[in-house]
Amino acid sequence: MSDFDEPKWAAGLAKPPAWRSKTEETVFENPWMRLTRHRVIAPTGQLADYAVMRPKNVATGVLPVHDDGTVVLVGQQRFAFANYSWEMPEGGASLDEDPFDGVRRELAEEAGLEAAHWTPALTMELSNSVTTEMAHTWIAWGLRPVPVAPDPTEVIAVVRVPFLDLLDEVGRGTVRDSLTVATAYKAYHMALNGALPPALAKAMLGRV
Repeated sequence: MSDFDEPKWAAGLAKPPAWRSKTEETVFENPWMRLTRHRVIAPTGQLADYAVMRPKNVATGVLPVHDDGTVVLVGQQRFAFANYSWEMPEGGASLDEDPFDGVRRELAEEAGLEAAHWTPALTMELSNSVTTEMAHTWIAWGLRPVPVAPDPTEVIAVVRVPFLDLLDEVGRGTVRDSLTVATAYKAYHMALNGALPPALAKAMLGRV
């Protein structure tokens, strides 16, 4: 993190030395990620052994909002947790690709939509103790249908639900995907604070 994007309370705050890597070894690599092992010196001066998962893509996601305040979610099986997950349309963009190009592609491929209007929502470090994976998310509206083209490994269900129902299910713990949870809360904050078009915000917050 550079000084110009630090939080305001960090200005002038003394920081300990950064972690330093003395050695780096690639333990595993495939087209999607690289796992590295390091001998490191911690900020305390302690020697340690560290492993980092380094994705070859940036995570992207979009919360598509219709004019009536409903949002589009997709359901699919996920391998790592062996669960069925409800999420906003998400995917990856290669490190040499504009993430915005990647997320527009995912919106079309997974949800069969394109959007006339986009606004950035979040930039996130997804698990910064063990991976360099970054995520960029957007909120999109002015939606119209286009042909879907899911990945050959995906069987995707597409639903359209009221935005506040999504927040309710996040609160109940039935929607747990981190990009979706964080972006839904950011969308709520933006709707309350005038960062989205007034008519769209009113539709999203219909029960408030």
